[in-house]
Amino acid sequence: MNRYPWWKYAIIAIALLVGFLYTLPNFFGEAPAVQVSSGKATLKLDASLEARVSQILVDAGAKADFVQFEGNSIKARFGDTDTQLKAKDALTRALNPDADNPSYIVALNLLSRSPHWLSAIHALPMYLGLDLRGGVHFLMQVDMKAALTKRAEAITGDIRTLLRDKNLRHAGIARDGNNVEVRFRDRPTFDQARALLTDQVIDMTWTPVADANDMKLVGVLKPETARRVQETAVKQNITTLHNRVNELGVSEPVIQQQGIDRVVVQLPGVQDTAKAKDIIGRTATLEVRLVDDSAEAGAAAAGSGPVPFGTERYLERGGRPIIVKRQVLLTGENLTDAQPGFDSQTHEATVNLTLDANGSRIFKDVTRENIGKRMAILLFEKGKGEVVTAPVIRSEIGGGRVQISGSMTSVEATDTALLLRAGSLAAPMEIIEERTIGPTLGAENIGKGFNSVLYGFAGIALFMCIYYRLFGVFSTIALAVNLLLLVSILSMLQATLSLPGMAAIALTLGMAIDANVLINERVREELRSGASPQAAIHAGYERAFATILDSNVTTLIAGIALLVFGSGPVKGFAVVHCIGILTSMFSAVFFSRGLVNLWYGRQKKLKDVSIGAVWVPPTAAADEPAKS
Repeated sequence: MNRYPWWKYAIIAIALLVGFLYTLPNFFGEAPAVQVSSGKATLKLDASLEARVSQILVDAGAKADFVQFEGNSIKARFGDTDTQLKAKDALTRALNPDADNPSYIVALNLLSRSPHWLSAIHALPMYLGLDLRGGVHFLMQVDMKAALTKRAEAITGDIRTLLRDKNLRHAGIARDGNNVEVRFRDRPTFDQARALLTDQVIDMTWTPVADANDMKLVGVLKPETARRVQETAVKQNITTLHNRVNELGVSEPVIQQQGIDRVVVQLPGVQDTAKAKDIIGRTATLEVRLVDDSAEAGAAAAGSGPVPFGTERYLERGGRPIIVKRQVLLTGENLTDAQPGFDSQTHEATVNLTLDANGSRIFKDVTRENIGKRMAILLFEKGKGEVVTAPVIRSEIGGGRVQISGSMTSVEATDTALLLRAGSLAAPMEIIEERTIGPTLGAENIGKGFNSVLYGFAGIALFMCIYYRLFGVFSTIALAVNLLLLVSILSMLQATLSLPGMAAIALTLGMAIDANVLINERVREELRSGASPQAAIHAGYERAFATILDSNVTTLIAGIALLVFGSGPVKGFAVVHCIGILTSMFSAVFFSRGLVNLWYGRQKKLKDVSIGAVWVPPTAAADEPAKS
């Protein structure tokens, strides 16, 4: 009656083994390390850099426990902080000979001390939140002047397109700071253009200005427009930073505006500080321009002539110089999506772009008028631009869907799509404060949070063992398994544990024991009714399950509501709470019954069970002795 088949015990054994292995890394602590990652969007690391880093460390006399290439970075772990600092200085000097234009980010880091065989099965410790372990903090300032300049440049391009569409010939359009000057040679055209621009370009105030040779219209950004542009720039930058952090899997970021032109970025629980700096450092602006393929441009690219007027010189991915026109056709604001893919005919890796309505119209016009010419996509980081790709325009492209192909690998296409999809900034940003901060509530709160779980567990175990005797011991072991499985699942998910999460663990322990209380009391009730011990155990688990399931499902619904509608600490609490409910169902019902069956199930003539005093009504006392 009370016997498990072998496969159920196998499930229990596997769950315990997996739980133990994935909980284990949390007890090894952390060791100082140095991490090397790419400092530029167009520079990708490969395994060959691992050997170079190892050699640099050997030459510097900085012995590392190991050096490994992992994802997009090279990590080296050391035994002490002195060796860590020595290694960082050596790597910085060797990898970044030009300090003003670093190619690599060399940053201090912390790595788990857990053995390699645990890391090989992806058994990694949980992260601690900003309120327990600390995290990365950045204070960034938005370049408002650049935002206004960018808006003025966009308006200049729109004016040029608008006048061309209306067949109004002008004598030149120039931008002076945030002002736009449009010249005309005859009065009728001047009057028509003035009426058109006043009606269509409402972001500017248009004023006629007398000139010696031509008639001139000067457009000045309206104060309300300038204010709106600045507010939008900050909001869009915050959204872009959110997208980039979320795309790369950083948990629970805090990105919020501070003052008029500053943004605070906090990445709690992030061990990979170099990765965090790389994410924030790639606050790039995206621009689409035409390539100048003239003979003068070719000579300038070869270094044998000056750069033609109205163009600029940049470098492509392979380091080849390229001359592009200054006029910006599209920006990242017009890009709604970017995904990697493959060309159905050539099977080359591609990046598939989706543009908004305005971008689609502009792109259609540009491609129609420039078939056979090259178009460059530039990425500007920290004031320096690089050409991500420069494909040839084969035909007119409409519909807002653009496919970029060329000499790209699938990895490069994926990286390019990620960077483009994450969005561009409305204005450049500069990191004016950067630090790795310690726990905001101090190490004392870490100890208190740990003690709250420990003392809560000890108090529950003591009560259960005294009140329910051997069944209380079974319940306590099941509760310990519940805690083991909960921590292991959080470690598998690489969750960030914060103080609310520790509170959820303590609450989960108290709620998990409810199931065992229900089971134990149901067994007692069956014994009171005169059932045999084996029948009482069987009925106790069977009849208590429906109540346990109902109780946990209703609690899970509340937890899911917190998870869906909550944010920050509330969501962290809800995650631990929901996982704890699921693990408690396994440990309190399935695992504890396995223990009871293992202990009592083999006894055919069981006369008594150790479940504490069973009160029997006085009328039945003569017929049914109390169990102990």
